[in-house]
Amino acid sequence: MNKAGSSDATDEEEERESRFSSMQQSELEALAVSAILEHRRLIAADEAVYEEWTQATSDPSISGAVLKSLQEEYVARQEKLEAKQEELSEIIDVLGYVPELLLDSDD
Repeated sequence: MNKAGSSDATDEEEERESRFSSMQQSELEALAVSAILEHRRLIAADEAVYEEWTQATSDPSISGAVLKSLQEEYVARQEKLEAKQEELSEIIDVLGYVPELLLDSDD
């Protein structure tokens, strides 16, 4: 029962929301699109690190230090991704919808 911790989290959420809620809808939409694209880039990069890590675990010539380094990098990337996901969620909450994204011609 940690009400102080809950209160701090609520205060922090309100600060973030107020930062986004003062923006105009067109600005929020552009920010949401940018955040979605960044989130997708982070996921793709994280998947590459995860694949490298899992492949390295099955290679007996890879040292424990290298495996640990790959694991730590993956965990750090996941924490960053989680923070970006929370920010994206807040932006979309304030915007009220998920904006349409144009398909990349690279796909």
